[in-house]
Amino acid sequence: MIGERMVLYPISLELLAGKKLAVAGETGSGKSTLLKAIAGLQNLKSGTVYLQGERVEEAWEKLIPGHQKIAYLSQHFELRNNYRVQEILSYAEKVTEQEAAEIYRLCQIDHLLNRKTDQLSGGERQRIAMARLLVGAPVLFLLDEPFSNLDALHKQTMKQVMLDLGKVMQINWVLVSHDPGDWLSWADELLILREGKQLQKGDPASLFNAPENEYAAGLLGAYSVLSAREWEQLSGERLEGPKIIRPAQLQLSAVHTASLKGHIKETEFVGYGYLLTITLEEGSCIKLFHEEACEPDSAVGVQLR
Repeated sequence: MIGERMVLYPISLELLAGKKLAVAGETGSGKSTLLKAIAGLQNLKSGTVYLQGERVEEAWEKLIPGHQKIAYLSQHFELRNNYRVQEILSYAEKVTEQEAAEIYRLCQIDHLLNRKTDQLSGGERQRIAMARLLVGAPVLFLLDEPFSNLDALHKQTMKQVMLDLGKVMQINWVLVSHDPGDWLSWADELLILREGKQLQKGDPASLFNAPENEYAAGLLGAYSVLSAREWEQLSGERLEGPKIIRPAQLQLSAVHTASLKGHIKETEFVGYGYLLTITLEEGSCIKLFHEEACEPDSAVGVQLR
């Protein structure tokens, strides 16, 4: 609780050694609070966090909150000004010189060690902040929206750094992000929060293809909702309620043979093709990917891919 407001409800999760967890949810769902609770930076009204069998102390129990084996990278991280990068890093080093050099290489900052912190770009500062935490030899690394302040180029660099680090360093990762592109291909497990409650948990592919509801579906990318009748026409399967389906599960077909028919409402270029919005005869709007653009209002058929 924060004040009198319940921010997180009971959540039970266990992360096996070397695994990567992503936490998704809308703004205010409790993602950052969960990370701070895990890191020992948040007081808990109930519940306990354990790391390697030992209880993580809460913020009120320590003069300087936090756990020496847990690294927490906030989206509002800071580096001291007018210091050389090497100085900033050396103060935190708890690993060998060789191990530190490998971390700097993987974080793509080994060429920046002699620069001052006020001579760095935002992406460089963030990778240095990450390296500074890594040379502290954590066993758990928590990242709170690490890409939120980066442009597309620096974001791709940061994602590559995380992939490279994950292959070499046997530590656990927990990532909070709003963008499914940040973690769908990265995480081993995904936890979805809604209003402080655990909505769904599992591997990203399973949750992507079988979301609990429209809230979960929307967090993971574009989707459509078919009525039970439309789904039966399309697949032959009878359901009690509507069916959530992804654009990549559908394709265009000849109008005269299609079980579902409609008209093109919108065509959006998405780089690797076009995202079509189609209004079906019964009134539902669905989305699907197609290699070519289609003229508005043209009649089309739809089938499962």
